[in-house]
Amino acid sequence: MHVINVGHDVLKANDKLAARNKKLLDKNGVLAINFMGAIGSGKTTIIEKTVENLGSKYRLAVIAGDVVADMDAGRIAKLGVTTIPVNTGRECHLDAKLVEKALKSIDLKNVDILLMENVGNLICPADYKLGEHLRVVVVSVTEGDDIVLKHPMIFKHTDIAIIHKKDLAEAVFASAEKMEDDAKHLNPDIPVLKTSIHDAESMDKWFSTISSMADQLKQENKD
Repeated sequence: MHVINVGHDVLKANDKLAARNKKLLDKNGVLAINFMGAIGSGKTTIIEKTVENLGSKYRLAVIAGDVVADMDAGRIAKLGVTTIPVNTGRECHLDAKLVEKALKSIDLKNVDILLMENVGNLICPADYKLGEHLRVVVVSVTEGDDIVLKHPMIFKHTDIAIIHKKDLAEAVFASAEKMEDDAKHLNPDIPVLKTSIHDAESMDKWFSTISSMADQLKQENKD
């Protein structure tokens, strides 16, 4: 009897599409960032602040994934950037096929940075590449400081961890430092940023990180 591993086949096909997406983004010099995190972690707010702070220097676009609604997309679109809402229906994550379709609605020649907000989930998005250059996982201290160790796979397969709402840690009896240590335990090389929208310095570190990557990609395209 021949057993077909459907999960493996699906992921293999997705990876192939993701590679094609990345090739298209590279061709147009677009830095693509995949934001992953649970509902309420602060993904949308961080994206909004990124648009507000970098929008005068870079041309930005956003793909906003959600299960059924487009509320997050509406929030971001009000900032004056191209925003494509993507409803995943029963699926709890964006995949490369959905992103491929969304990219057709974006004038990539006039975009420097593409921000992709994944569906609010810390499990499913870990397995699905989208064609991004940077995978970012956002967790909030309000989710409890054991949230990192409860979701090891997403931290093992991401490029940057953001521990958000750090100013609320004491109020919810959580330790942002413990969360950082847990992330480093799972992924020793992962950069960890502890942020709050009320702490300009912490957010500036995030903006600087993205700016450096965007400038580097732009320079590589010139060369």
